[in-house]
Formats: sequence, C-alpha cells, structure tokens
Amino acid sequence: MFSDLRPLPLDPLWALQNAFRDDPRPDKLNLGIGIYRDHLGQTPVLRSVQRAEEQRAATAPSKIYRPLSGNADFNAGMTRLLLGALSPALPRAVTVQTVGGTGALRTLADLIASAHPDATVWISDPGYANHHPLMRAAGLMTAEYPWQPDGQSVAVTPLLQALSAARSGDVVLVQGCCHNPTGTDLSADGWRALTSFCTERGLIPLIDMAYQGLGQGLDEDARGLRLMVDHAPTVLIAASCSKNMGLYCERTGTATVLVADASEKAAVLSVLEGIARRTYSMPPEHGAAVAAALLNDPAEWHEDLRVMRDRIGHVRQVLTDTLCNLGAPTALQAIRHHRGMFTLLPLRPEDMRRLQRDHGIYGTHEGRINVAGIPDHAVRPLAQALIATSVAQLSH
Repeated sequence: MFSDLRPLPLDPLWALQNAFRDDPRPDKLNLGIGIYRDHLGQTPVLRSVQRAEEQRAATAPSKIYRPLSGNADFNAGMTRLLLGALSPALPRAVTVQTVGGTGALRTLADLIASAHPDATVWISDPGYANHHPLMRAAGLMTAEYPWQPDGQSVAVTPLLQALSAARSGDVVLVQGCCHNPTGTDLSADGWRALTSFCTERGLIPLIDMAYQGLGQGLDEDARGLRLMVDHAPTVLIAASCSKNMGLYCERTGTATVLVADASEKAAVLSVLEGIARRTYSMPPEHGAAVAAALLNDPAEWHEDLRVMRDRIGHVRQVLTDTLCNLGAPTALQAIRHHRGMFTLLPLRPEDMRRLQRDHGIYGTHEGRINVAGIPDHAVRPLAQALIATSVAQLSH
C-alpha cells in the first residue's frame, strides 16, 4: 500500500526546532517558535491557570463525552471576550470549541468550502505560514494581498488595490492584532477602510485572533474585529487561547460565525458540528474548562496577561535601545514600532542562515523572530549579532 509513498518535506518551522535541538552550543537562542518566555527564558504555567487546574482536580468532574460543539461555558465566554460583553452582535454569533486556533481555521475553511466552494481566500503577504496550507487542504483557492509597513502601521492603498480583484463571496483572512510575522497592524483608519471595502464588495472577513491581549490589551486588540462585526453582515473568527493563557499544548480555541440573519444560526451550527464529528468528534475538555474558569473570574488572569504584555513591550524597548546605542542601521531600529510577540527583521534568508551558523540564533528563513522569547541576558548578544549580520549583508 505504501511502497510508492514518499515522505513530505519537513515543515520549515519544525525543521528549525530540530536544528536548534541538535546544536551543541550552550549559548544558542531559539527565537523561531512563538512561545512566551520570562526573564530567565522559561515558559511558566500562569498562576491563574494553576489555580483553575487545582480547583478542577479537587472537584474531579466526570470524564464523560461532551457535545460536538464543546464546552458551552467556554464558548460563551470566548464570544464575549471577542465581541465585547455588551455587544449587540452577540445574538448573531455561533461559536464552537475547536482543537486550538489551527483547528478553528481549518473548521472555518471547511465551512466556507461547504457554503461556497468556489470562494478564494485572500491572505496577507507576508503572513502566517500555515494559512495557505490550511485553506488549500479544505479545497479552497488562495490569493494574496500585500502587508507592507507604512510608518507604524500597514499601507492600506496597495492592500485594497490587490483586493479589488476579489469577487463577491470571496474571503479576506486578516489577523486581528499583533500580526505574524511582521508585528505591524492596521491603524484605526485602516480597519475602517478595509471594513467599508469588504462590506461594499460583498467580501467575507475571516479574522484570525491568535494574540488578543498581548498587544495593547484585550479590548484594545479587538477594536478592528469589533468594527468589522458591527458593519459586515457575515464575519468569521478563529480564536486561540494558546498565547494569552499559555495553554499551548492543551489545544484550546474557538470558531465563531457572525450570521447576517438569526435564521441562519441553526444551519451554521449543524454544519460546524458535522465538521467536528467527521474530523475529531469532540474537542478536548481540559483546556476549555480551565479557560472557562479564567473567563468567568478573570481578575488573576488579567494580571498574568498584563505581566506578559509588559514584559514583551519591555524586551522590545530594551532591544531597540541597545541596537540604537550600538549604532545599528535604522532599518533594525524599526523593531521599536512593532506589537506583540513577533517582529520581522530586514534580513534575507541567507542572512538568517548566517545568524544561525555564526551566532547560534535561530529565526525563520523569512526573518521572523519571537521577541517574547528573548531572555534578559541575551538582549545585548542578540543586538550585536544582528548588527554584525547586517554589516555582512551590506558588504555583499
């Protein structure tokens, strides 16, 4: 059966993790994968998560099967977190629990394929590396629009010019905040322009909300999403608790659909549950139950999240100050204006390989590094390595 089967190329990100694992240098630095690390370089379980897990263990709830749509308390809490607790759009929302944010994207891709198989999904360039494969795996066509920095935000004109080729019913996949990989987001005016464009042309927004709360704050990071929801008749949202709750391996996320008319909710929920049934049957309960506890009693979680957000901002500030003090090229100092976990360095793939080979610093080939993964002691060596690599780039 498998005699003609050939192994697929290893995913570039996981290939990078393998290379880092096999590197014997004690001072190596892994900035490829998107996880939060504290000042010592550790990824702790949040105190709020520990407390919720202790309470859950003490009550020892049954392990019986749950509904196909997952934990209802978690789904309701996530819907309020995304849309706002008093949002008038709440009655239009259908939310199901998914296997992480990746599972949410794939579930929504299958929903799109069921409702409009000829739709093209438009994805930012550069963008999250798994967006294209996820959409194409559902049988959907993909296309790209440019995500180009313009000062501290994204240039809207070339973005809309590219989307002018989209047809009514196409889907525009846009990251809600803390853009991966660039760290550059739409401004408020940019969100308004994109919302008007999609509404006028019948394009469906699909908002990937993987980093809510790690940019400016939970509500602040959701402003663009909520603007879309307030004005567009149909909006799709993929959300994840991996980053803002530290539930990485628990695979905890949601897929939310804002319908144009409440009469569509039953059919949408039925199709979403059908997708779940034939894919994984029901999503895992533990992470959702923990997240539901945090959402229902959020004070300690909000403090944990503030600590993470402040540390990311502090590391970014210290890194750019160090680069500036060491006389780094201006292009490198633009890191100061990015938001969230990631930043995109102005380096070529060969420069990233040089950074890895000569300095033991691992980022993706496109130049993405995880700012949230830089321990305090590594800031100055990283800045020096970036400058040395930039100088080598210019000399070539």
